[in-house]
Amino acid sequence: MSKTFDHSLYLSPFTWRYGSEEMRAVWSEVNKRLLWRQIWVEIARAQQAAGLVTAEQVADLQAHAEHIDINRAEAIEAEIQHDLMAEVKTFAEQCAVGGNIIHLGATSADVEDNADAIRIRDSLRLLIARLEIVLLRFAELMETFADQPAIAFTHIQPAEPTTTGYRFAMYAQDLLEDYQTLKAIIVRGKGFKGAVGSRASYTDLFAGTAVTPQQFETAVMEAIGLPSYAIAGQTYPRKQDYTVLAALGGLAGSLYKFAFDLRLLQSPVIGEWHEGFGAKQIGSSAMPFKRNPINAEKMDSLARFVANLTHTAWENAAHSLLERTLDDSANRREILPSAFLACDELLIVCERILKRLHVNAEAVARNLAQYGLFSATERVLMAAVKAGADRQEIHEILRQLSMQAWEAVTNGNNNPLAALVAEESRLNDYLTPAERLDLMNASAHIGDTEERARAFATHIREVIG
Repeated sequence: MSKTFDHSLYLSPFTWRYGSEEMRAVWSEVNKRLLWRQIWVEIARAQQAAGLVTAEQVADLQAHAEHIDINRAEAIEAEIQHDLMAEVKTFAEQCAVGGNIIHLGATSADVEDNADAIRIRDSLRLLIARLEIVLLRFAELMETFADQPAIAFTHIQPAEPTTTGYRFAMYAQDLLEDYQTLKAIIVRGKGFKGAVGSRASYTDLFAGTAVTPQQFETAVMEAIGLPSYAIAGQTYPRKQDYTVLAALGGLAGSLYKFAFDLRLLQSPVIGEWHEGFGAKQIGSSAMPFKRNPINAEKMDSLARFVANLTHTAWENAAHSLLERTLDDSANRREILPSAFLACDELLIVCERILKRLHVNAEAVARNLAQYGLFSATERVLMAAVKAGADRQEIHEILRQLSMQAWEAVTNGNNNPLAALVAEESRLNDYLTPAERLDLMNASAHIGDTEERARAFATHIREVIG
């Protein structure tokens, strides 16, 4: 039955809206069937080496391997209710010489699972390449803003100063760990172990030949470029899907945090960071003045989605009873491509945000001036104690002055704390007013954040190579 898909029918947003054409191609129906056929060709080639099929049969399969006819396959599937066997029959119809030996000795998962593993491997390579671009963007921002003092927040309350570059380094560090996790994944195929993993069909097939079932599996897996599991039931262990989706969930979580923080910092109350905003971009249908962080919001929406797919992969692994059940098959058609396409879109959008991100230096300085003074009291405290003061007594004096200044700030006034500390007579025995004013310079209270931000940017480049 021929199917036509257009916008008059439901389409997944991942079909056209989210993710790249390259990632969509990996998970396309055409690519899946091309991989199946590639595997069937290599099965036949390895069987030819054992004297089970002829060179002419292999050549016939190779000649028609790219002649995908989805309409014909779907028409057959409508009758037999088995998608892979429908493709076998479609392929066989095209191959007058070799069609009768396609899929010899194999079970469906011998083909499907190895093809899925190839698609997972290729998808990881695409994501890793995109993540490298994002990490290098962060490295640039870390260096650009390494020495820009900014107020840091704990409990979403102003705390002590940091630098904008160091804040970027926090996101980059999480993403670098995700990068290393993704790079460390070794995607394995099922190999060729038959219906329950025993290799019984291949043992019988290769009996009396010079080729063992293990040699056959090794030859085919090397030809398709995959290692294989030593042990498998009917499918490769679904633990692999969970491992991959858990890594994608980790990546999504790191990107979620960056996007969420950007949304906070773009709020006019803070106003330090802003997404790029197009000249004709509309922020709201009702409120023309709005400049909503729509890209960061999209990132958080998709990241939540990926996190939930991880649990489905967990259930598939945990519920794969005995040698295999089929209750994972339908959702795997969705969770694998959707997880990769969502992460693909996350990285595309993140790179776009970083490329056009605006850091409002005036707002950064304003917030630091207004709130950084409170943290600068720690410098006064330490200097006074070094000069012989009682730590607890000085702490109480500074607490009283801070509460007085905080009330002024919350009432919309400028922060008077520096003047209050400079004028406080109870501190005169330990520090002069001039010394206290100098210590109340919050921009100097950033520790070694500048050096570590720059060093981590260098480290990112070394890891990526």
